[in-house]
Amino acid sequence: MNDENWSFLMTDEDKRRNERIIEARMEKLSTTDWMAQNEIWDVDKYDIFEISFKEGSRKEFCKNINKLNLNTGDWVIVDTGNGHDVGRISLSGDLVRLQMKKRKVADCAELNSIVRFANDWDINKMKEARALEYNTMIRARAIAASMNLDMKIGIVEYQGDKRKATFFYTSEGRVDFRELVKVFAKEFKVKIEMRQIGIRQESSKIGGIGSCGRELCCSTWHTNFTSVTTEMVRYQNLSVNQTKLTGLCGRLKCCLNYELDTYLEALEDFPKKADVLKLKHYQAYLVKMDIFKGIIYYSVKQENDRIKIYALTKERAAEILEMNKRSEYPDELGAMLFLNEDTGDDMDFEDVTGQIELPEVKKKKKSRSNRNRRNNKNKKNTNRNNSTIKNQNQTNQTNKQKDAPEKNKNTKSKNYRRNKQNRNKNNKSNNDKT
Repeated sequence: MNDENWSFLMTDEDKRRNERIIEARMEKLSTTDWMAQNEIWDVDKYDIFEISFKEGSRKEFCKNINKLNLNTGDWVIVDTGNGHDVGRISLSGDLVRLQMKKRKVADCAELNSIVRFANDWDINKMKEARALEYNTMIRARAIAASMNLDMKIGIVEYQGDKRKATFFYTSEGRVDFRELVKVFAKEFKVKIEMRQIGIRQESSKIGGIGSCGRELCCSTWHTNFTSVTTEMVRYQNLSVNQTKLTGLCGRLKCCLNYELDTYLEALEDFPKKADVLKLKHYQAYLVKMDIFKGIIYYSVKQENDRIKIYALTKERAAEILEMNKRSEYPDELGAMLFLNEDTGDDMDFEDVTGQIELPEVKKKKKSRSNRNRRNNKNKKNTNRNNSTIKNQNQTNQTNKQKDAPEKNKNTKSKNYRRNKQNRNKNNKSNNDKT
């Protein structure tokens, strides 16, 4: 029976415990504590607990120094060395040991300690700190841009007691942010910690929805970021399309690694170096391989320059390769299928030509009346331009004619004055001689 049918037998503490477990499951990178859910308790309790901070975006292993009676889903206060942070217990008991082995964390490592249970005042203060993060991120980006720093601040995370803020940023190279830290400390009045992360880590912290329609794997359950190369794409016979193969982070999708092992196991049965098969009268060249059907496609060039494609089994292709090593060349490929353009034979789909007819799209012819209208408009515009040019020339000529007599009068008066001055000079010279 479901838990709902037994709810009348459960105490208030049991209901709260179940609610905490369900809330812990809704977080990012959630891990199901099935032992606590089924009320299976360890005889020898393990003093290390897995605690999630900020709704599962960050997880740490912490020690229970004060021997508190802790269970999965409890809110606790953790001493970080620079203050106190508020987190929720996500795993307890032997499951924590398995997680520590998986993440390669030793028991003797220096771990933060759990101080006490968190009360309502601690949780409210933590919510106030979370509400400041978005506005702080926007202001921090504006300050970094004003200082011309080549960096992008992606996420800001406040500590539970609002004494410390961690700024996660991405950049292609090293950034000298010493002056930036001083400005941040004056602006936000908290202790500043700058932490550089990669583009994939940024997308895992921010989250999003991928092309598959589901939430990103890196923000829900995937923690190990392995390298993804184009060789993995070729092994799986995928088309190298950058828009389809890249994720939201701008790198190749992590899911290209998920099925790679099955493809590599299937490729072990295929013949190696089977790009060319030599026959007596011609050669066959590899086109593609259908890994799970065990079929290899080869193209053959005929005398009339027509290319035909044949489908061979992997056993037949290996047989021909062994014959070529012994310098033996068969007469025919022995193909199981022949793909010809004329016959329309194909393996995976039927020929539906003739069954479906698409309507022809008729192009609208341009009417002559529209053309004539356009030509008439162009002629009118040219006539208008010519008439305006003629009018301007006529006005310029009339202005020149009006200005001509005035110029002549001025020139005559100037010549008369010059002649008069010359006469006076001659008369004076004659009088001086006498």
